[in-house]
Amino acid sequence: MAERKTQLEYQTRETHTKLKLNLDGEGAHTISTGIPFFDHMLAQLAFHGCFDLELTCKGDLEVDSHHTVEDVGIALGRAFSQALGTRAGIRRFAHAYYPMDETLARAVVDISGRPEFHFEGAFTQPNLGGMDTQMIPHFFKSLAMAGGLTLHMALLAGENDHHKAEGLFKALGRALDDAARPEPRRQGVASTKGKL
Repeated sequence: MAERKTQLEYQTRETHTKLKLNLDGEGAHTISTGIPFFDHMLAQLAFHGCFDLELTCKGDLEVDSHHTVEDVGIALGRAFSQALGTRAGIRRFAHAYYPMDETLARAVVDISGRPEFHFEGAFTQPNLGGMDTQMIPHFFKSLAMAGGLTLHMALLAGENDHHKAEGLFKALGRALDDAARPEPRRQGVASTKGKL
């Protein structure tokens, strides 16, 4: 399988994101978005997905966290898709459950090329460390749409919003790692259609 690395820039009038991604890394990460809580969550995604990630984003945080979180999701989704290439030889489907104290989070992913997102769960706090909690599922949606992922995520239990968010990011990292993992018995794409 070819080297699964990429780097890209994604720039709008509101944000400027630069990143390097290695799908076959060790979870090493250097992340700076101007939102410390978001940086912490992205670190969980990279570490538990065993993706090496260098990411910076400079956005209009004087407005709010929306544009930065959304555009990082778009950039990361595009990078993930680019690094996968033709998607030949990967498992394609995976799921992960992540327990964090009283919280239980689930992520189910299909690297399908047909973007879709569904989320079940709720947060009680409007903000976590400078990040609007409504932007947590929106980040996952942005990543799924840009990355061509069918993604279902759910909070099955939980009270503490930090635990809920962290459980979701960790579960997604693990599910993406499993779904993107090479399947030695598969030569082409994992579809009877012969195309994703």
